[in-house]
Amino acid sequence: MKDLERFFIRLCVFSNEKNSCIFTHMKIIISGSTGFLGSKAANMFSSGGHEVVGAGRELFSLAAEALAKELQGAGAIIHLAGAPILRRWTKKWQREIYESRVKTTRRLTDAMHFMEQKPRVFICASAVGIYPDTGVHDERSDAVAGGFLGKVCRDWEAAAARAPEGCRTLMFRFGIILGSDGGALKQMLLPFRLGLGGRIAGGRQKMSWVHIDDVLGAMLFALEDQQLTGPVNICSPGPVTNADFTRVLARTLRRPAMLPIPSFILRLAFGKGAGVLTGGQCALPAKLEASRYRFRFPGLEDALKDLLKH
Repeated sequence: MKDLERFFIRLCVFSNEKNSCIFTHMKIIISGSTGFLGSKAANMFSSGGHEVVGAGRELFSLAAEALAKELQGAGAIIHLAGAPILRRWTKKWQREIYESRVKTTRRLTDAMHFMEQKPRVFICASAVGIYPDTGVHDERSDAVAGGFLGKVCRDWEAAAARAPEGCRTLMFRFGIILGSDGGALKQMLLPFRLGLGGRIAGGRQKMSWVHIDDVLGAMLFALEDQQLTGPVNICSPGPVTNADFTRVLARTLRRPAMLPIPSFILRLAFGKGAGVLTGGQCALPAKLEASRYRFRFPGLEDALKDLLKH
């Protein structure tokens, strides 16, 4: 617990140049609170003295008025739940990906309208996958990706925007979240440590990534900064190509990376879902930087060295 307390204090210091930190007690409801990101967010806020309540799948089966009663008293709602993207996309699984994001978000925003006291802040997950895989995009970009993921992100954010007036709503467009104990990096580590890593397809696709500490720091910052609203890119200011990511990861692990993964192998494994790996977006965190959020890990090499130092 002491480590978590130090982490919370460190985030307060690094995330806001005004040294503004949430010191007042708040009830924070988090969906997906047992997942890779949600569990860390829950620990961070509880160690800071807040009441954290996890919202399980069973809550989303309730009618709006009944769900509103369960949400009552929340100062902030953070919606992180969603079925995994990286697996074979059958029609059934695509429906699960869509409904676990869009349908649950609609349930939450519908319920908020029945709450006697509305939450002050609503943070809803989204993804940089809303952008096309060509060009450079910040939150001012009106280009939206075609295909399934573009539709999911577009409808996801539209559902979040239905939150009641007076509830400051943010759509966190996450890049690839890097953490040592979960997410994409954990899946990469074993083959790379065995010297079996390599670039994906041609390696030219962009990777908008972010260190887990900066995800948590941005979350804390967003709860406090009253001016931050709408879509927010949660990614480092230093996107890289997949080939560059591969080189830096291999160098950090002191292993070779000589075995590229061809596109057809990924299509055999994931079907249409392979596009998540063979494509990629170049996104920039313009809103966070304009709000004077200070990234702890703006560069990939420092981020990987920190995550892999143990």
